[in-house]
Amino acid sequence: MRYSQYLLPTTKESPADAEVISHQLMLRTGMIRKTSAGIYTYMPFGLRAIRKVEQIIREEMNRAGAIELHMPMVTPSELWQESGRWEQYGKELLRFNDRKDNAFCLGPTHEEVITDIVRREIRSYRQVPINLYQIQTKFRDEIRPRFGLMRGREFIMKDAYSFDLDDAAADASYDKMYQAYRRIFTRLGLKFRAVEADTGNIGGSASHEFMVLAESGEDAIVSCNSCEYAANVEKAELRDPQSVTPPATQTLQEVATPGKKSILDVAAFLKCAPQQMIKTLIVTTEKGEHLAVLLRGDHELNEIKLSRYLGCNELALADEETVQKLTGAPVGFAGPIGLKLRLIADRAVRGIADGVTGANRADLHYTGVNLGRDFTLTEFADLREAVAGDPCPRCAGALEVWRGIEVGHVFKLGTKYSEALCARVLDADGKERTLVMGCYGIGVSRSVAAAIEQNYDANGIIWPLPIAPFQVLICVLNPKDDAVREAAETLYAELLAQNIEVLLDDRDERPGSKFADADLIGIPLRITVGGRGLKDGVVELQARAGGERELLQLAEASAAIAGRVQTALAATV
Repeated sequence: MRYSQYLLPTTKESPADAEVISHQLMLRTGMIRKTSAGIYTYMPFGLRAIRKVEQIIREEMNRAGAIELHMPMVTPSELWQESGRWEQYGKELLRFNDRKDNAFCLGPTHEEVITDIVRREIRSYRQVPINLYQIQTKFRDEIRPRFGLMRGREFIMKDAYSFDLDDAAADASYDKMYQAYRRIFTRLGLKFRAVEADTGNIGGSASHEFMVLAESGEDAIVSCNSCEYAANVEKAELRDPQSVTPPATQTLQEVATPGKKSILDVAAFLKCAPQQMIKTLIVTTEKGEHLAVLLRGDHELNEIKLSRYLGCNELALADEETVQKLTGAPVGFAGPIGLKLRLIADRAVRGIADGVTGANRADLHYTGVNLGRDFTLTEFADLREAVAGDPCPRCAGALEVWRGIEVGHVFKLGTKYSEALCARVLDADGKERTLVMGCYGIGVSRSVAAAIEQNYDANGIIWPLPIAPFQVLICVLNPKDDAVREAAETLYAELLAQNIEVLLDDRDERPGSKFADADLIGIPLRITVGGRGLKDGVVELQARAGGERELLQLAEASAAIAGRVQTALAATV
C-alpha cells in the first residue's frame, strides 16, 4: 500500500474526551472515528489490525475443532423470554418492535439463539460433542460508554458455545477452549494471565477470565509468584488463617474520638495500627435484610464473596439514615458490642486481641475489645479482597496484584440454557439427556485496544508483529530523487513478492514529519531509503520496539527483512 493513496489521517493532538491511551492513539492514528457515543467506524488502518486478530482466532478455534457459523445480530424476544433473560438483563439490552409490533433486541450475546439452533438440529448423542462459534458485531446499551473500544456500545466479539452429553465431556470441551485461548493470546503477542473469575449474570459453575496486564486496566487481579494460581480479586481465594484469638491483656474501655470516623483517623488518634481495629459495616441485601460485617481495619470488603456467601444477587452498604437507626450512631462509629444484628466476620477478625471498635455512639470508640469476652461470633467466612503479599491458597508462594483488561472469558454454563430451551438428545439407550453447555468469548476489537494499552511509548503505538496493520514501513526521504525513488520501489516490490505487508511512505513530506508519523502508527520495522545511504549502497533498518538501528546492503535488504519477519511470525504459531 502507498501512503499517498491510503486513508490514514493522523493528528498531533489527542481529543479532549479520550481518557485512556488506546483511545487517544486510535484516534490520532486514524484507526477509528466516532459515529455516536460508544459507536465507531473502523477506518482502514484499524480494520487491518482487527482482521489480524480475527484470523488468529479463527485458526486456533478451527484447530480446536470448533465450527464457524454466523448468527443474526437482531434476535426475537421469544427466545429471551424462554431463557428468562428478557426481564432480567436490564437496560443494556436494546429492545425494539418491528412494523408488525413484534419485539426484538440487538444481541449482546447469543446463548439463546445458538441453543435454539442446536435443539432443532442436534437430536442424537452421535452428533455431540459440538462447538459452534462466530465472529459477530454485538451491541450493549452501556449507560456510560467510555474509553473508545474498551467500553463501547457496539463491538466485535468472537463467541463460541459447546454442547456435550455429560459433565465430564463438558469439562473436556472447557479445557480444550482454555488451552486454545492461551494459544490465541500468546500468538497475539500479549502479556496476559488466565484468572479464576465469578460467572456473573451469564451463569454457570466456573469461569476463567483472560486478562491483558496493563496499568490502565479496570480490573484488579492477583497471581502467585510461585505457581500458576491467578484470580480476579472478586474470586481470589484466601488461605484460612486458622488463628486462635490471643488472650486478652486489656480491659474494655470507652474512649472519646470526636469527629474521628475513618479507620486511618481513629488509628492516628489512638496511636494504634489499622490491623488492630475491627471495622463494622452495615449491609442491606436485595431482600431488605440488614446485617453487620466485621473486617480487620486494613482490609476491604469483597461484595462478590459476601453475596455468594449470603446467596443473594445484590447488596449494598446501608445509607446514613439506616445506619443511624440500626446502630444509634452516625456512620463511622458502628461496632459489634451490643449490636442487635446478624454478625458475620471475615476470618482474619479471629486473630485480633485487644482491638478497637466503634461504640455505637457518636464520637466514641472502645479499646481493649476481645472476641468471646465482649462479643460473640458464630459466622466466619472469606469476605475480604486479596492484597499483595497474602499467602497463595495453592502453594507456599505469595500473591502479587496486577491491573488487567479483560479480553476473553470462558464459562462452564451447565444446563442453564439447555434446560430452559429444552435442548435435549437421545442417548445410546434411547433416553432423553439435557445437553451440558460451555460459553467462550473474546473481545476482538477490545483486544486491539488492549494491545495498544500494553505496547506504546511517548511517540505512539508499538505494534506486536502478529497484529500490526503492516509489518514493514519504507520511508522514502526524497521521492523526487530518481535514484531514491527507484531504490525504494524496487525494495517495495521485492518485499511484496515475498508476502511481506508493506506501507510505502511515498509522500512529499519533510523527513521529520515522516519519522514522527512512523513512530505514531508504530509499524514494527522501518526502512529508511535516502540519498546519503544509497551512495554507500545501504538502507537503514530500525525496529519500532527498542529503536535499534542497523545498515543493510540494498541488494540484500529485502531477503534479510523478509527472513526476519517470517522467522518472528513462525515463532508465534
